[in-house]
Amino acid sequence: MGGNSKTIVWFRRDLRVEDNPALAAAARDGSVFPVYIWCPKEEGQFYPGRVSRWWLKQSLAHLGKSLRSLGAELVLIKAQNPVSLVRDHNIKQTLVELGISVQSYNGDLLYEPWEIYDDEGNAFTTFDPYWNKCLEMQLEPVSHLPPWQLVPAAGAVQNCSIEDLGLEKESEKSSNALLGRGWSPGWSNADKALSEFVERHLLDYSKDRLKVWGSSTSFLSPYLHFGELSVRKVIHCVRLKQILWVREENATGEESAALFLRSIGLREYSRYICFNFPFTHERSLLSSLKHFPWRADHALFKIWRQGRTGYPLVDAGMRELWATGWIHNKIRVTVSSFCVKFLLLPWQWGMKYFWDTLLDADLESDILGWQYISGSLPDGHELECLDSPQVQGFNCDQEGEYVRHWLPELARVPNEWIHHPWDAPLTVLKSAGVELGLNYPNPVVDIESARDRLTDAISIMREIELASRVKNSNGTNEEVVDNADSVEALDIPKVVLKGRTFCPTSSSNDQKVPSVQNLKNELLNRKRPKYNDDEMVLQNELPNCKDMVGKSRMDDDLSSTAESSSAKKQATTSINSFSVPSYSASPKGTMEQSSTKYEVMHVDSFTMAIPLSKGWNWLVGLFSFVWWQPSLNKRPSLEIILHERGWRRMFASSFGSLQVFTRKSAMVANVILGYQF
Repeated sequence: MGGNSKTIVWFRRDLRVEDNPALAAAARDGSVFPVYIWCPKEEGQFYPGRVSRWWLKQSLAHLGKSLRSLGAELVLIKAQNPVSLVRDHNIKQTLVELGISVQSYNGDLLYEPWEIYDDEGNAFTTFDPYWNKCLEMQLEPVSHLPPWQLVPAAGAVQNCSIEDLGLEKESEKSSNALLGRGWSPGWSNADKALSEFVERHLLDYSKDRLKVWGSSTSFLSPYLHFGELSVRKVIHCVRLKQILWVREENATGEESAALFLRSIGLREYSRYICFNFPFTHERSLLSSLKHFPWRADHALFKIWRQGRTGYPLVDAGMRELWATGWIHNKIRVTVSSFCVKFLLLPWQWGMKYFWDTLLDADLESDILGWQYISGSLPDGHELECLDSPQVQGFNCDQEGEYVRHWLPELARVPNEWIHHPWDAPLTVLKSAGVELGLNYPNPVVDIESARDRLTDAISIMREIELASRVKNSNGTNEEVVDNADSVEALDIPKVVLKGRTFCPTSSSNDQKVPSVQNLKNELLNRKRPKYNDDEMVLQNELPNCKDMVGKSRMDDDLSSTAESSSAKKQATTSINSFSVPSYSASPKGTMEQSSTKYEVMHVDSFTMAIPLSKGWNWLVGLFSFVWWQPSLNKRPSLEIILHERGWRRMFASSFGSLQVFTRKSAMVANVILGYQF
């Protein structure tokens, strides 16, 4: 491009003038023609929700004003034909055929997804190896200053006003006015928010990030989603602080910076997963979960959405979400885990509802968060572990401030009972003005019943999966597959606003919910009120899964865009040659032992190389022996090494991060497969 060229700058998820590579390149080469194109039909079932569209409108207005001050006018175009906005490579090809030079710039990510692969050239499927690889790569320098001046391109083009885009309906404006009190969209406001977080809140991030009340997170995720804030600039500012704290030997600051950088890494990882496995918006990354018996229960889904589950922390979170379009990362994990594990609702339903209602609705991060919670990722949350909202409430809202704010009907309940009012004495409830079942609902399901149903569902899933693998035992299926034909449509209808309902616990909400029989991808109408304030049952429970929050740091805040944490730690990799005891079950039920020398790659609490010729009886016997050792006072960690490639593929595809029931059927062993072969 020469100095007299005319350059179209197509703004998408980079609505800023600072550190915008495309805009900077265009300003150097000649006259600039900035364009933003809005095509509602292109969005399909992922048409943005009300609050997300409000933010986009404000951000575009802010960007237009900034460009105008630099000398160029932002051209807004509303396209009606989605065919004109197909995939990027098709657009580029068409433009090249017309003799137009096309150049793409990375303005949204630290690294492009196609730049990061393992040593064999395969895509990563766990976060830690991916992020470690990223940290080894050189980061592009940050260009903080916007162009001093833009030369407008000569000529005229049909333009429309920001109102003509239809981002905000007239009926939505009164509700949206409240959003402006707490949020200030726009790239220059994003810069201020970053500075305030880094200077005032980053130091205590490691201590405060689990608090659900107050300024405990960065609140940068909406700015990052719309590209008002450069992720490179965020990394740059945080690293400068990290270097300073390292020199000062400030351990708290070092930890806070490292945790926040990992949260940015998870944002990158969400894009990476969706790029390399584009089916993840509707199917699990691990193929075994396609047999999970999800409950297409419309009534339960409605109760969850309206915040009427009877679990205060869950209900408070869902009511805050609807009123403000925002919930803390810990609350996102809590409500999504409740949806999937307590109610057994399809994770796709919850994912789409988050997309409809979150102010920082980010599809890739939304997908990663819900896949993680549902146990759909190799390093995701264990599906069999049930997180108690009661325990989590006391961990993140000890004084009950958050619950009382969003559930005023529980405002006078003492701290001791605020997160489990169903256990409170009747005299306490009466004194607090609470009558369960009337002005606050009873729990929709008790914890023990929910655990039994989840365990039963997992057992059914394992049986179906095993039967499927036995039927198709050629071992050709990979761990990650795209089984498009076997997935039922789970489209969720758009939100239609209705009149205000002043008592959320007695709402006559009649909104419709998705149906798994809706195979035509049609959008159904649903309505909801707006709140004012704004499974074989295991006889012995696993000791680390009962009424406990997840052990993984990734649980803390994965379901957010910018405020995420880390995945589970990976097993240390090393090559060892040693003798492994082989056990088989004798007719008398005792274990017979021999010794065989194997060379294996992973060493953990227990590492076993399976002689596959022994078959399934040998495997069951091994698990029984390891589990029932009296010297073990906790559940062992087993790691299975499979040397034959076909069997390894089949096993990994079927049982990655699984439960294997022993002949006793009352105990279960957790198997962690090694993937670095």
